[in-house]
This record gives sequence, structure tokens and C-alpha cells, in this order.
Amino acid sequence: MILRYSRPEMVAIWDAQTRFKIWFEIEAHACDALAEIGVIPKESAKNIWAKAGNVTFDVARIDDIERVTKHDVIAFLTHLGEFIGPDSRFVHQGMTSSDVLDTCLSVQMARAADLLIADVDALLAALKRRAMEHKMTPTIGRSHGIHAEPVTFGLKLAQAYAEFTRCRARLVAAKAEIATCAISGAVGTFANIDPRVEAHVAKKLGLTVEPVSTQVIPRDRHAMFFATLGVVASCVERLAIEIRHMQRTEVLEAEEFFSEGQKGSSAMPHKRNPVLTENLTGLARLVRGMVTPALENVALWHERDISHSSVERMIGPDATVTLDFALVRLTGVIDKLLVYPANMEKNMNRLGGLIHSQRVLLALTQKGVSREDAYTLVQRNAMPVWRGEGDFLTLLKADKDVAKALSGHEIEELFDLGYHLKHVDTIFERVFG
Repeated sequence: MILRYSRPEMVAIWDAQTRFKIWFEIEAHACDALAEIGVIPKESAKNIWAKAGNVTFDVARIDDIERVTKHDVIAFLTHLGEFIGPDSRFVHQGMTSSDVLDTCLSVQMARAADLLIADVDALLAALKRRAMEHKMTPTIGRSHGIHAEPVTFGLKLAQAYAEFTRCRARLVAAKAEIATCAISGAVGTFANIDPRVEAHVAKKLGLTVEPVSTQVIPRDRHAMFFATLGVVASCVERLAIEIRHMQRTEVLEAEEFFSEGQKGSSAMPHKRNPVLTENLTGLARLVRGMVTPALENVALWHERDISHSSVERMIGPDATVTLDFALVRLTGVIDKLLVYPANMEKNMNRLGGLIHSQRVLLALTQKGVSREDAYTLVQRNAMPVWRGEGDFLTLLKADKDVAKALSGHEIEELFDLGYHLKHVDTIFERVFG
């Protein structure tokens, strides 16, 4: 992660000081449980909290120790002993490093999920506000990048709202998937530590007990978490690309807010580029790029190995920090998005009425014309318009074969824009309730 694409709230979750604080809490809560069941003295458990509960860990000191021990948890425990003194012998009783590392990672990812859910909530609020604002603002719908039939800009935003509502549900499920605790000792058998210790630590940290940890928490949980982040990132990109297309000079139906003093190009002073949504497209690629390593982490040797470790040390912070930044940036884009209804109307009318071709086709079939013949009649009048040779309504009225089935007045009624928007309220009710 780099500061340019980071927010302090998410970065803090992955800070070394935060990590060591969580490590200590895992160890200290475990000591409380051990004391409660009579494995260690209760006074020692209290002393561990008293001596180290409020300390600021010396990260540089821990790094120095690790350079000798080549083991991060041992380095931490050694440093912890410098605060606690003789009672430190009771710390890490019957535990293994993964009990600390995996449970800590669960806490960090759960906290990251909470921030991401809050990010999505803010995005949903912005999308809903702008969707309501442009509920009936007509614009052209496009398929394959080509003009299709009318929609509204509000419907475009309603689609995004529905999509991110699903994203929120996925994040909630991903948090539940990952928020498990493993304090089961070597190879996960509880041979040297009572399962009640695990239950106590899980409760204190807001986690659930991992049913079978095999010394490590199964990595299918982590794969689910990062895959969810990848899906959310793809939804970010989908909306970002829509805005980028709408900001193209030839379209210009909407564009990112351009602030006072902002410069679009070092060479061309006239430029107003969609830099934020282009940035979001790039960030989405990064988050998705971390999904495959998470999937590959699922297959570990026997009860455990550490092939997953280096991957998670990188993708844990990077994926969550990047997606957090992207969601907040997208919210800002939507909140300040400049919308141009006049350009939407102008673009919608560029094809001389061709956007009503399906309705004419259906009307002919209702009058007894076969679908094949109706299609031929409509298309032969549409293609000249496509080439810029007249307008669709005039050509249809002049077509003798069309006139056999439809009067001029009936044809005119088929060009009513409101026909395409009659179910907008129904869709909005489905989306927003």
C-alpha cells in the first residue's frame, strides 16, 4: 500500500503497533482463561495485564530480536517478557504461533470489513440521492455501445444502487466467514491447551470458534473474503467505466466535478479528463489481482505450512486499503457528478427517431404482419436514417407497405418517449422499497 491511495482509518488496522496490541490481547485473554481453569495463577494473569496492557510496543526492538530469532512471534514474546518479568513464563502456554497470527488476522479482516461496509453505506446514500434527483431524466440506453432505447439516468444509478446493496450483503457474509478464532495448539488437537481457552478468547475478541483449525484457520475462509473484495472492486469499476464513457467529448452526458484551479493536462489547457474514474478502474484491477493468490493459499501441506503467510502479509493490507480508498473516492465522484440532461436529450435524438424501431415492429405484428415481414419493413426505413438520409417518422409514413397496416396518426403515437418510462416507478419501488 502507498499513502497516495490510502486512508488513515484503514491503514491503522494494519499498523505494526495495532498488530502487536492484538497479539498481546490474544495472549492475555488466554492467560485469563488459563487462570480461571487453574492452569496458571490468577495473580499472574492479572499481572500480565497490569504490566503490558497499556504499553507502547517497541517495534524496532522486536525487529532487532527477530533478526536473531528468525521468528516474529518469538521476537514479540521476548519483548513482552521485558515488560512483564517472571510471569511471562505463563504467556503462550500450550499455544502455537498460528493461534496468535491467524486469530489476529481474523480480527484485522473483521475490522477492515466493518470499514468497507461503512464505505458502501455512504456510497449507497449518494447513489440513492442522485437516483431520486434524476429518476425521470431521460437518456439513451446503449447496448454494445450503440444507441438502443430510452432509459433514465436515475435508472442507471438505481442499477448501481442495487448492485452495491448486494455488495454490502456479500461483505457482511465475508466478515462472518472470516471472523473465527483458533487457539488449539500444535496441529489443532488441544493436547496442551483446553478448548475453553479458545472459547474465552473468541468471545472477548468478538469472534466465533473455528470448528477444526488443524493449527491454522482453513484458508477457504480467507479466499472467500478476498474474492468478495474482488467482486466489490469489479462493481466499482463497472460504475467508473459508465461515467468515463458518459464523459467522452462526443457524449458529455455527465462528467466528474472539475474544481477551481484543477488542471487536466500539462500540455492542453482545455482538457477535463475523467482522472478519478480512470484511477478507480486501475485500483479495481489491483484488488482483483489479489484474489488468485488467496485462492491458491487454500491448498496447504497436511495440517499446515507457511506458503500462505507471505501472501497474506501483503494482500491483507493492500486489498483492504485499496478497496477502502476506491469506495470513498467513488462516493465523492457520485456526490459531485455533473449531469447534463440537455446533452442526454440531444444524443437521444441523434438517430432521427430510430430508438422507437422496436415499438413500430411490434405494432405491425399486432396488425397482422408477420414478424419477418415487419422486421424487413422497419429495417428498410431505418437504414437510410442510419446513413443520415432523412428521419424515421417521415420515411415510415411515406412507406406504402407500412401504411397498409398503420395510419399516420398511429405511427406518430409510437414515437412517444413516455411509453419507455412508464415502469420507472415500478423499478424504483423494487430497488428502494
